[in-house]
Amino acid sequence: MKSEVPEDRTASCEGCQHGVSRRRSVLKTVLGLGASLPFLDVVRAAEKSPATQRPTTGDQLVFVLGDRKGQVIKMDDLPVGGPQELAYPMDPTSKVVRDGSRLNQLLVIRLDPAKLTPETKERSGGGVVAYSAICTHQGCDVSQWKTDNNMLLCVCHGSEYDPADKAKVTFGPAPRRLAIVPIKIVQGVVTVAGPFQGKPGFMDL
Repeated sequence: MKSEVPEDRTASCEGCQHGVSRRRSVLKTVLGLGASLPFLDVVRAAEKSPATQRPTTGDQLVFVLGDRKGQVIKMDDLPVGGPQELAYPMDPTSKVVRDGSRLNQLLVIRLDPAKLTPETKERSGGGVVAYSAICTHQGCDVSQWKTDNNMLLCVCHGSEYDPADKAKVTFGPAPRRLAIVPIKIVQGVVTVAGPFQGKPGFMDL
């Protein structure tokens, strides 16, 4: 005699399968979160690292390239009228150079104070100004100095910035100025007087 499976048992089995599927989904979610937590911890740790922190009041600027790499930049190291020097901020107490983020690269240049706009002069130290070294167009390095018109130049797409006018864009596709870091001179050393004014980098970087 053929036995029949009761309808309630079939319903029960379907419920079991649904329950198993649901538990598996929850388990995958939990495991996924567990796997991502170490990565998030690394990101958070990097964000808190002194080497990745943005320029802080009291930081000294140091050379990035050449024989004097890591040494503090003094006002007398910068010829009036340019060119610019590539710099990183350094905590003078711990001696930690904030080179853990490319966004901390700065262009430091000494200009004639009489040629600075009032807003620029307020953020300078004896004519020394400092700007983000990252072009606001597509993130290339603003690495060149144009001696014919005293402009900072990004060679990737030709954007030019006027360092005497808060790095105003004077030519090219860059959509906005370079972020400026206020500067003061402390015992001859180029020193950060405040955080970035404006956003360093490009787009949403």
